[in-house]
Amino acid sequence: MKKIVLSGIRPTGQLHLGNYLGALQKFVRMQQEGIYDSFFFIADLHALTTQPDPALLHSNVRHIVAEYLAAGLDPDKSTIFVQSDVPEIPELYLLLNMHVGIGELMRTAAFKDKARKQLGITVSHDDDDNDVAREIIGNESNKRVNAGLLTYPTLMAVDILIQHADFVPVGKDQEQHLELTRRFARRFNSFYGVDYFKEPQNFNFGGKPVKVPGLDGSGKMGKSEGNCIYLVDEDKALRKKVMRAVTDAGPTEPNQPMAEPVENLFTLLRLVSTPDKVEFFTNAYNNCEIRYGDLKKEIAEDILKITAPIRERTKEIENDEQYLARVLKQGAEQARERAAKTLADVRGIMGITPFWK
Repeated sequence: MKKIVLSGIRPTGQLHLGNYLGALQKFVRMQQEGIYDSFFFIADLHALTTQPDPALLHSNVRHIVAEYLAAGLDPDKSTIFVQSDVPEIPELYLLLNMHVGIGELMRTAAFKDKARKQLGITVSHDDDDNDVAREIIGNESNKRVNAGLLTYPTLMAVDILIQHADFVPVGKDQEQHLELTRRFARRFNSFYGVDYFKEPQNFNFGGKPVKVPGLDGSGKMGKSEGNCIYLVDEDKALRKKVMRAVTDAGPTEPNQPMAEPVENLFTLLRLVSTPDKVEFFTNAYNNCEIRYGDLKKEIAEDILKITAPIRERTKEIENDEQYLARVLKQGAEQARERAAKTLADVRGIMGITPFWK
C-alpha cells in the first residue's frame, strides 16, 4: 500500500508565490510520480478560531480550491476536500480531547503567542503553565480567546490521524503541533493497549527546503507580513510590487558581499529564472555594473510566466460551479471513506459503540 501524505491550508486569503514554490509546486510533482496517496484539504474549521466573516470564509474556501486546481492538483489523482465536509472529524476531535491536557495545550508556542496578541499580555514561551493560565483567565478581555484556539492542536491531530497519514509537510511554526500529534497517538495506543494510530512524520521533499523571501528586504514571504506576490495578481500590480522591492545603493567594490535585501532579490531570481540569467546578473553585481531596475524587471517577467497561467485558470474554475461542486463532492466521499472507518474503530476501542445496534 502507498504511504499517505496529507496537507491542509486555512482559508484566510489568497495563495502567494511562497505557497506555490515552497509546497504546491512540489505537491503537483509528487502527484505526477504516483508514489503516495495524497490528501489536500481546506481547513475551514481551523479558520473559525479567528471568527471570520461567514461570507468571506465561503469565498476564501472557493478561491483556494480553484487555486489548488489551477496550479495542477488533479482530483483524479489526489483527494481534494473541505474539512467541514467530513463530519467524522469534529466527532473524533471531541473523543480525542478526552485524552488531552489543558496544560500541554497552553504550553504550545502558537497558543501563547496568539493569547499575547489578542489580549495584549506578555507571555513568554518559557512561562509556567499556571502563570499563563492566570494571566489569560484574569484578563478582562479573555472571552476573545476561544476554546477552539486552545484546542487547535487536537483538531490538527485529528485531521492527520483520521486519515492515518504517514507524512505531513509542515513548516517550523507547526513542528510543535506535529510532535503533539505523535504524543496523542502514543497516549491513545498506550491507554487502550492497542497499536492503532501510527506516528506521522514531517514530509521531506528531498533537498534543502525552499524559503521564498518577501519584498520588504527581510524574512520570508507571508500574508501577515504584507510582502506577498499573490498567484492571482494582475500583471501591472505584480510588476509594481517587484519594482518597489527593497535594495541598497549598489556595490562599491568587486565581489562585495550582498546586503540582505539584495540577496533576497537574487534568491527570487534563482527560484524563477534560468541559470544563464542568474549568472548574468551575478556577474554584473560582482563587477559593480548591476542595475537593480533591470534585475527587478527580469524577476517580474519570470514570475509572471509562472503565475499568469495559474491566474487565468483560477478565474475559469471559480466561474464553473458544476466542476467545483463535482470535485469537492468526490473529495468528500473519498476522505469520508477512510475517516468513517477510523471513527468506528475508535468508538469501539473506547467502548462507546452502542451495544444495542
